[in-house]
Amino acid sequence: MIPDPQDTIVALSSAPGPGSRAIVRLSGPKALAVATQLFHASTPILADQRRSYPGQLQLPGVVAPLPAELYVWPPPRTYTGQEMAELHTLSCPPLIDLLITCLQNAGARAAQPGEFTLRAFLAGKLDLPRAEAVLGVIEASDRDELKQALVQLAGGITRPLEGLREDLLNLLADVEAGLDFADEDIQFVDQRQALLRLAGAMAQVTLVKKQLEQRGVGSCAFRVVLAGRPNVGKSSLFNALAGAPAALVSPTPGTTRDYLVHRLEIDGAHIELVDTAGWQAALDTIEKQAQELGRQQTERADLVLLCIEAGRLPNEEETRLLARAGVLVVIPVATKCDLAASLTGGIVTSATTGIGIEELLALMAGQAKGHRQPALAPSLSRCRHHVEACLEHLRRAHSVVLFDDHAEVLALELRGALDQLGEMVGAVYTDDLLDRVFSRFCIGK
Repeated sequence: MIPDPQDTIVALSSAPGPGSRAIVRLSGPKALAVATQLFHASTPILADQRRSYPGQLQLPGVVAPLPAELYVWPPPRTYTGQEMAELHTLSCPPLIDLLITCLQNAGARAAQPGEFTLRAFLAGKLDLPRAEAVLGVIEASDRDELKQALVQLAGGITRPLEGLREDLLNLLADVEAGLDFADEDIQFVDQRQALLRLAGAMAQVTLVKKQLEQRGVGSCAFRVVLAGRPNVGKSSLFNALAGAPAALVSPTPGTTRDYLVHRLEIDGAHIELVDTAGWQAALDTIEKQAQELGRQQTERADLVLLCIEAGRLPNEEETRLLARAGVLVVIPVATKCDLAASLTGGIVTSATTGIGIEELLALMAGQAKGHRQPALAPSLSRCRHHVEACLEHLRRAHSVVLFDDHAEVLALELRGALDQLGEMVGAVYTDDLLDRVFSRFCIGK
């Protein structure tokens, strides 16, 4: 159930714990009235002006007043589209808990996870992908994730579809007008125009699909990089894990000059396996580039399998990589264990006999499943589903026009495409969908 948007809600919207400032946010028809039952300013508070007021909070059971500031935002130019107020004061957890309790006693209720952003969506301030991007910005763990979330928040997904949706609505109106005047010799849209408009729509949706696929690369698959010295058996292990001869294998050191990528699925986990060039001094420009590419892949890895030949101890570079286990997830793997005993511990493997391969695959799958999902992954997955469905409706609509089929069928396919676009941007939604989206938010956002 969508919570009643006419309730006045309150929540701590800053980080919990002690600090110099805590921000308690209210939104709803009585936000200012509730806040001013506890906040006292030295000047009159004007409900229709956007400004801040210095003052103090008087809490029951607390002898001394708390210094505070009240920020007032009159509707409709607010984040939620409603009257909003914020109380800024010292971040002392017991006092903040007491303040929120008093605000609830004064007429507010505790906000649910994501309810402030949900109200922004219901008020038309944000479409659904932009609302999901708010969470993406909050949860972004690196610069790339933050950049993707900011692009989506700026309308990078839905803006290209706004004109398309308008054109499809106009085309549907023309088709349905033709149905209303079927007995008259009136043509609202001819076959050539309809084919051109549908072809343009398919091209635009296909472009959005490609953009979503590009943004999903590297975030869907868990990257496992094989690293180590030349001729330690990385390529043979790569082939054994891939289950196919994907890499050249040779006793000559330096056979792998570029990095190789193989995608595989293990127990539902999508993994991108990467074989890199062995570490060695670069004798020419090509080898220098190969070494640089290998280092870049290692730095971007979610998991590094450090391959050390059985019977040998780690050298200085291998020891240095193992010491970075706090920054990278590095697991030592002993290779060629059919020829000698491992001196390094870790996972014992042999590409020749198959020893340790299943254990290593299971470890990779376990690491992949435990890996933190990118903040925008659910949003991208939902959008990709609707884009695929919209594209299929447009293809069928194009076929209907091309073969001069019944106009009723064309209208049905156009409605299907519009429904998919509507669900993508949130113009068509269900309570279950909104619950899935906003339940992932924290309280206060």
